[in-house]
Parts: sequence; C-alpha cells; structure tokens
Amino acid sequence: MSVRQVKPATKDGRSWVFSTRYIDLNGKEKQHTSGKYKSRKLAEEAEKLFLLKLTDKVNNDDIRFVDLYNSYIDKQKNIVKTTTMRNYVKRWEHLSDLSNIKVSDFKYSHYELWRKKMCQKKMSDEYRNDIQKFLKALLNFGSKWYNLDFREVYNKIQPFVDPNAPVKEEMKFFTYEEFQQFISVEDRLVYRCAFKLLYYCGLRRGELLGLRWINVSFFDKNIKIKDNAVRNFETGEYMITSPKTKSSVRTIPLTDELISDLKQLKEQCKKIYGFKENWFVLGYEKPMAFSALRDRKNLICDRAEVKQIRLHDFRHSCASLLISKGANITLVAKYLGHAKIDETLNTYSHFFKSDLDNIVNTLNHLF
Repeated sequence: MSVRQVKPATKDGRSWVFSTRYIDLNGKEKQHTSGKYKSRKLAEEAEKLFLLKLTDKVNNDDIRFVDLYNSYIDKQKNIVKTTTMRNYVKRWEHLSDLSNIKVSDFKYSHYELWRKKMCQKKMSDEYRNDIQKFLKALLNFGSKWYNLDFREVYNKIQPFVDPNAPVKEEMKFFTYEEFQQFISVEDRLVYRCAFKLLYYCGLRRGELLGLRWINVSFFDKNIKIKDNAVRNFETGEYMITSPKTKSSVRTIPLTDELISDLKQLKEQCKKIYGFKENWFVLGYEKPMAFSALRDRKNLICDRAEVKQIRLHDFRHSCASLLISKGANITLVAKYLGHAKIDETLNTYSHFFKSDLDNIVNTLNHLF
C-alpha cells in the first residue's frame, strides 16, 4: 500500500493517489488504484477508509499466511530501506512452512510445530528471536488491517532461550597498543586510511565505504557521515543509501595524523584522470569492495601477529578507547551515531568496569 503523486494533475489540482493489494472472495490477489485527491492527507484518509471497507471485498477466511506476507511487504516497501526489506525476505524463508495455512485456521499447535523446527536449526537464539519478532509483526499487521484475531497464539509466544547454550563470547577489540602494532605493518596508504577511519572514528563499514571526498573537510578537520554503501546481493553492485538512523548522520572530528594521511591519499586520487570531489575516499568512482577490505585486514593481522577481529570490531575498539580515556557516555553515543544512550550502555557496559572500581576506591577513601 502506498500514497504517491502522479502526473498530470486534474484541472482542479488533484494529483495524489493510493494503491493497495487485497485478496478477493475467490482468494485471488487484486490491485486497486484510487482516483486523484488534492493532497497527500486526503489520499491517506481515503486509503484508510478503503481498508476499513475491505471486509466487504475480502473473505478473511481465505487469506493464507503467504498472502498476509505479500500484503505486508507491499505496504512496507515504500517505508523501509532496501536492507530492511532484504532482511524481511531472509526471515520469511524460515516462516515458509506456514505459507499455505489459512490465517483464520492458525492455532497454537501450528506455532508449536514451527517452533520445534526452529529449535532444530543451527542458529543462535538471538537470530531465532529476530525471526519470531517478524512473525509477530505479521500477526499484528493482520490484526490491524484485516481484523484478524490472533490472541490465542500471540499471548502464548515466548522468546527462544536455550539453557545449555554456550556462554556468549566477550566482545573482541584492539587496545590502543594492539592497533599501533597492527597499523605499523600496513604499507598501503589507502588501507592505512581505511583502518584509521574505522578505529579512530568508530565508523560502520557501510559508512566507511560510502564516505566521499566532498564530505571530508581539511579546513574544519572533520568528516560528515551522510551516506551508507550497501551491497545488493542480487547484482553484486553497491547501493548508496542514507545511514542506519537519523542519529547516524553526524560530523566526526579527525586527528592530525589521520588528516595528514587523507591529504596524501587525496593527492594520489587527484592524479587519476576525471577525478571528482564526489568520488569515494575508498574506491574512486565506486566504493571499494568489502571483501577487499576484509581480506586486507586478515593479512595485516597475520603479518602484525595480533589477534583476528572483525571489521565491525574496530568500531567496538573505538568505543573501548573513548570510554577508557574517560569520555562522557552521551558524547560516546553521539560520536558513534547511536539513536539512544541506552544502546551505548547496553552494548558497552562491560567497558565501564574500571570506572566502577574507581567509585569503590573513592568510597573507601571516605572512611
């Protein structure tokens, strides 16, 4: 379901329409596009009214789970990012056993059977719960738009918890000394810049690959995070989207050392025919392939004789460095582009252990 503006407008200025899909009395999917309205608000109101009247056109008893899924995807495709939509499709793969079950017949026994199959799959409880969260989103969607009643099942859904699951590994990160050992053996300037941007700026990998020269200010000594490079698994090409959240759009100061390296790298890039300011810092006209950065990281870890960490762990390393140096948690959250301070605290609370020790020492001194 979507509301959009179309051309040409009518003589009295109407140009907004809504489109939606629904299942008719014969169980067939139908597409409905409205007439034109004068404003987005009027079209949205008309859409809501149409959906309320769908019960006259739809026999909800004939709707299958796959129909519910397709309707949900149709509504979400103009609301969420491509990466989120890709996650929906991947999660649906684990719900496909429910495809042909009529939603009106969906019972707790169906859910229980699906749950048992999920427990047999080799995946973390965290991922199982992500898939189950998507199932609950579909049930909520059916309740809201098709007046379906899933309370019998919904109220009995419990998180996946394996009491025998291995203890989650501690977060890996480089200390400052380990990073210096790592970067000391990197002799290629482009990768030196890449790893320093990850470590000192705490960038997500998509933010790093999406960074353009136009967003690097040597005068102000900062970078502006405005783009995110995401690989399309169907074509293999990178798409440029907005960052993960609104809070991810941010300005990050640069160290003098990193500024010096980036200046040298830009001078090299400017020697390439057709250089433009909107080229990517890593990769010229197109972003550098993530696999190239990952493979280089693995090589340098071996060469420097330091432990292997993921590229995302450079972001954790940055957080660890900031917190260990006494950075305010609010500023750390802003620096990393977290939407809420809670996200920073929940992710990096174990880094504050030394601060707790200091508090105890302070209290001891009082006595």
